[in-house]
Amino acid sequence: MPEQEHPRETADRTRLAPELAAAVAELGAAGVASPRVDAELLAAYVLDVPRSRLLLVDSIRAGEAARLRSLVAERARRIPLQHLLGTAAFRHLELSVGEGVFVPRPETEMLAGWGIDRTEPGDLVVDLCSGSGAIALSVADETRAGRVIAVERSPLALTWLRRNAEAYPVVEVVAGDVTDPGLLSELHGAVDVLLCNPPYVPDGTAVPPEVSGHDPAEAVFGGGDGLEVIRPVIGLAAVLLKPGGHVGIEHDDVHGAAVPELLRADGRFGEVTAHDDLTGRPRYATARRR
Repeated sequence: MPEQEHPRETADRTRLAPELAAAVAELGAAGVASPRVDAELLAAYVLDVPRSRLLLVDSIRAGEAARLRSLVAERARRIPLQHLLGTAAFRHLELSVGEGVFVPRPETEMLAGWGIDRTEPGDLVVDLCSGSGAIALSVADETRAGRVIAVERSPLALTWLRRNAEAYPVVEVVAGDVTDPGLLSELHGAVDVLLCNPPYVPDGTAVPPEVSGHDPAEAVFGGGDGLEVIRPVIGLAAVLLKPGGHVGIEHDDVHGAAVPELLRADGRFGEVTAHDDLTGRPRYATARRR
């Protein structure tokens, strides 16, 4: 009888709103930058619904509540949200991520978009320091590029990159070091667009626990001045790009003048332009091969 089943059903469920409020408080106390967003994303993950539908959910099962509390406790220990969810959103993609690969950041979407806007049908595009493949796969997803080459050095990151690239036949994964001047030597003068989000944080810079404890250091730090990888990338771009080809390189917000100057000093680039992110901070530089 419904009258008899209702008490048992209620005993096995708990209201969602107090669970979310407790999660937000716990994450806020732990110093998480966006406690409400993170709490809601974790709840949506546990319930297997879009975050936008949480407003329609009144209660959750006891087992779901327990799982949510466990995930919130892990997030409070500053384990990256993306590691708990198993994916990172980037433009129109959901990328698999976890330990051993850099979690793509929203600000890099601007560099990817810049490259996408300059990719013509049939173009050859190279993504250096590809990591999870965020830039390369966005180009493959949003353009009719003829060939996209994603270069990564780390064996752990390559595992994630290959997994993410499986759905995109146009993407070729290459294990290689971007500081090697002989990298992709068969493509000298053939590349239309080259993009790179390299390690660029100056050594010794304080970073959040999610970065220091989980992002690979080799994907974050770029030497004493943060430019140890960017310098050879500029030289490599100069030999890979065809005349008129485009290059875009993300950098630290302290490099707003330094990276454009390096591009100009090389002598093989014109149309050097500095770009800010949505917060107004210097974020990437672009140029065109003479």
